[in-house]
Amino acid sequence: MTDNSVLQEASDKGSITFCSLTELSDRDYCYPNVLQNNYLSNKLGKVKEDPMGCVQLCLTEVANGLRNPVLMLHSGDDTHRMFVAEQVGFVWVYLRDGSRMEQPFLDLSGEVLTTPRLGDERGFLGLALHPRYRANGRFFIYYSILVQGSLEKVRISEMKTSAHDMNRADHNSERVILEIEEPAANHNGGQLMFGLDGYLYIFTGDGGKAGDPFGKFGNAQNKSALLGKVLRIDIDGSSLDRTPYRIPPDNPFIGEKDARPEVYAYGVRNMWRCSVDRGDPVTHYGRGRIICGDVGQNRYEEVDIIVKGGNYGWRAKEGFECFDIKQCYNSSMKDIPPIFAYGHHIGKSITGGYVYRGCEWPNLNGLYIFGDFMSGRLMALQEDKVTGTWKEKSICMGDTATCSFPGLINHHHKFIISFAEDEAGELYFLATSYPSAMSPFGTIYKFMDPSRRAAPGKCKYKPLPVKVRGKKVPFVPRELTVLDVNEMPTRPPLKKLKKYTTKAPINRQPKTTLPETSNISPITYEVGIALRHCFPTLVGGA
Repeated sequence: MTDNSVLQEASDKGSITFCSLTELSDRDYCYPNVLQNNYLSNKLGKVKEDPMGCVQLCLTEVANGLRNPVLMLHSGDDTHRMFVAEQVGFVWVYLRDGSRMEQPFLDLSGEVLTTPRLGDERGFLGLALHPRYRANGRFFIYYSILVQGSLEKVRISEMKTSAHDMNRADHNSERVILEIEEPAANHNGGQLMFGLDGYLYIFTGDGGKAGDPFGKFGNAQNKSALLGKVLRIDIDGSSLDRTPYRIPPDNPFIGEKDARPEVYAYGVRNMWRCSVDRGDPVTHYGRGRIICGDVGQNRYEEVDIIVKGGNYGWRAKEGFECFDIKQCYNSSMKDIPPIFAYGHHIGKSITGGYVYRGCEWPNLNGLYIFGDFMSGRLMALQEDKVTGTWKEKSICMGDTATCSFPGLINHHHKFIISFAEDEAGELYFLATSYPSAMSPFGTIYKFMDPSRRAAPGKCKYKPLPVKVRGKKVPFVPRELTVLDVNEMPTRPPLKKLKKYTTKAPINRQPKTTLPETSNISPITYEVGIALRHCFPTLVGGA
């Protein structure tokens, strides 16, 4: 292919040397005249939108066959592994090549409280790795338990990775950190995360039922209760009273009469999925912010930025409006409004997401991407750094032309359970077509922006090797890509069949209703729906 002796010699020695010699150093070769071409330069920094202003993205399928996958978390140890947790209590390790380990990292299915009932919110709910996980192998879990046959609690525990296998937990290492009694089966919270300060943040629900009916003000406004709160603890030591954690010295309510010192923020209904902003890759703007989605009651879903000592309003307020009139008009009520809220004509159960800070899709930088579990809508918020306000955009799946590239799909399962970020900052979401803890219909999707990708060679990673001691299960995609659909032959019209009767059952997709866990009307679940819709503009930005 070439007469150049240097290239021939490099090719014989190995691909790394050869590729370094032949790599393009002139990026304009791939993007010719981009700065001189007004059309091209005007598109830089802008995501493709349809005529209605809906952001058009594509997806790739990265995992499937999961039972209500509630979270995915990267290992943070430069191996680029992903931990995926199922509601039933299994945690699986996925490797960089897309395969997963045949044996689970963790199996707590015998301890976790959950049922096959659709909409059951109990189960394995949270996982966080210690900031020094690579060195100490410590991780923390949050799950529902049943005590003495009828008493329900949520348990936060510490465990360790096996000393003999980095892809297995030491099942004998569990140390209970905290248990909180749950008065009802819903609103169990479940988010665990470490802030940049090294402390463990625990997000609890308000205790369930509807309207936070517990006590004079409800659990969320009661600082002597651990429910309806953001808690912050120091797990790198124990207290003098042998409590297995310490209270950070700057927690906001230390010394306040009757207030629990663990409380960092309050007025929370049921925050479902929070994330820490990595910050802009150049300016570091936004680094360390904790952003959450808080599930609403009758009217609004909201997005909040968590600050120390913050009161997020519930049950006095829901979104921007009053819920409990008496509390709402209390002159001492100083709540922090959400940065965004949307009405229940858009969706009825927010799933918090992430601010995109990855490398592959530069146009997405700074977008907070989230969704709604019930409606299946994907949405994004863009911050105005001058005014501090956030503008919303709907996210649509790109059309056939937009996503006609190898491996891309433009549809997804309806029920969006969680979002995730890999070690490189790329974003994913986890969804299912049938939201039961025992149903293996969960799929994980990765976001792709067809409008612009990073310059060739920019997003290079060198993962550390993973010591694999067991069998791997290769990934086999189930979704049809856009190219697959385009290549399918057109089906001829069906001939009209004569009517006949049979005693055999008709194979229809089942419909079931959500168990009554709040005072909203029962919602009908339609099995197997895949979404590729565009939606009207949302309302309610701060």
